[in-house]
Amino acid sequence: MTIPHIRNVAIIAHVDHGKTTLVDAMLWQSGLFRDNQPVQERVMDSLDLEREKGITIMAKNTSVVYRGVKINIVDTPGHADFGGEVERTLTMVDGALLLVDASEGPLPQTRFVLQKALERRLPIVCAVNKIDRQDRRPREVLDEIYSLLIDLDADDEQLDFPVFYTNAKIGAAWTSLEAAEAALAQLARPGQPTPAALDLSLEPLFEAVVDRIPAPGGDPAAPAQFLVTNLDWSDYVGRLAIGPLRNGRLRAGQEVALLKADGSAAARATLKAVYSYQGLARTEAELAEAGDIVALAGLPEAFIGDTVADPDEPRALPPVVVDEPTLTMEFSVNSSPLAGREGKLLTSRQIKARLDKEALYNVSVRVSQAAEDSADVFKVGARGELQLAVLVETMRREGFELTLGPPRVVVKEIDGRPHEPLELTVVDVPEEHVGVVTEKLTARKGQVVKLANHGAGRVRLEVEIPARGLVGYRSQFMTDTRGAGLLNSISLGLAPWRGDIKGRANGSLVADRQGAAVTYALYHLQPRGSIFVSPGDPVYPGLIVGENSRPEDIWVNPCKEKKLTNIRASGSDEALRLTPPRRLSLEEAIEYVREDEVLEVTPKSVRLRKKGPAK
Repeated sequence: MTIPHIRNVAIIAHVDHGKTTLVDAMLWQSGLFRDNQPVQERVMDSLDLEREKGITIMAKNTSVVYRGVKINIVDTPGHADFGGEVERTLTMVDGALLLVDASEGPLPQTRFVLQKALERRLPIVCAVNKIDRQDRRPREVLDEIYSLLIDLDADDEQLDFPVFYTNAKIGAAWTSLEAAEAALAQLARPGQPTPAALDLSLEPLFEAVVDRIPAPGGDPAAPAQFLVTNLDWSDYVGRLAIGPLRNGRLRAGQEVALLKADGSAAARATLKAVYSYQGLARTEAELAEAGDIVALAGLPEAFIGDTVADPDEPRALPPVVVDEPTLTMEFSVNSSPLAGREGKLLTSRQIKARLDKEALYNVSVRVSQAAEDSADVFKVGARGELQLAVLVETMRREGFELTLGPPRVVVKEIDGRPHEPLELTVVDVPEEHVGVVTEKLTARKGQVVKLANHGAGRVRLEVEIPARGLVGYRSQFMTDTRGAGLLNSISLGLAPWRGDIKGRANGSLVADRQGAAVTYALYHLQPRGSIFVSPGDPVYPGLIVGENSRPEDIWVNPCKEKKLTNIRASGSDEALRLTPPRRLSLEEAIEYVREDEVLEVTPKSVRLRKKGPAK
């Protein structure tokens, strides 16, 4: 059976291709907001970090009603590091709206999500977005989309998808490129006619979603089956289990069986409340029927991958399966002399409880004890540096102080040979920077598999490179391309070990005593390299206060003051001028740290220090 009045669709695309902006336009045009209602941009990006970084981190769902059909829309992350969000999101939906930039075309995350969608046999509706860009090339981008689908072994039925040309910022969609260009030409005329005056809207896209995305299957009369794919928290009812109701009906007060994903014995519980999504709000519903995406309260032991079922006929659904982590970092308590000055959550027990909570809510994160003899050190596995950085940033904002080890790739033994994660890296750079980027990537064991010049002064490289080759490279890449390059990557799985890769070429300037940095000492350290601290900053033995311009480490005294005498000479006592210090962000520090160093993170500071004692 199918549920004809419901559609469940995920919006998938690479980062910054316009997913969240398109969802904004769909919400406005569905009549969800009043004309004079104040609504912030990118309303689906509700986390502080999402707004600061301009990316979607957590998958979130909303709903609109069109022609009497409720369309549940799931906004998914566009960065490969948050692929775990995409994988569990695709278990909730019956189709996908693929969004591709009209200039950049399909990028690594597009490939990753398409592959997952094709594996689940999800039908695709394609939208070529940002059709108003000056450097748009929609015909070539559409050819690249078809080529990508063919590379992913799509069959004839999957290749037969509708294509729309959209401008999410003005909320317009066209069924043909000619109509889109004609409307854009009218909008560019003097007098600036509005999209409303030209009767532009997303209606063609809504029509395609209703007509081409299949209705969810399910039998309302069958025993209940509900898959937990996301978790949330309410101050009133506690933990909320979110996911699709595959079969049956659920209502408040009903007794259910909770079937754990690991196959352990079922536990019984009573539902406190059942919520349905109406726009951005969760509204309490008397009854939830098969096919809808709902939230359930009253299941304090529910976790992602569990099944909520009828207690008389408990039947489990296939659990959520995600790819394995590619990077690990060691988390431990802050053991520096400055520990406890800024944070309030300091103990290993508190850190472990927070990491265990993250592993429950985020299926792509793995937490384990680093070693049997180190109960206070925890190994955290994730998809990439950005995912680890987001976790650490969230924890420091909550008041944690941490010591972090350098990121390490997960190496596995296959047939007696070590294998490591391999990444497909797509680099888009101006023509003049191709040489230096190629040189740096090949030195890190990268192999160029494709090079394309679209004739607009920029070149696109596709490079297969070990994941460890990208650790510490992104900041160097931005320096080499003067901020004009784009670098995106996605995992290709495991490949044989490609040999040793040289680490950071520069050594460190390491403090040899405790105290406060002074201007006189830092002024005389400047010729040796770049400085990380300012006058007055606290230092201690082993703290890295700068980067040496040479490969070796140097132990220095940043607290040395000028000896005072009663002799004065013209020009000798003029004010010392310091170059502004190089302040590393959390992401840059995670990339920068070496094997013999650790990272000290507090709510207000990010510091690097050596593992061993001062010399």
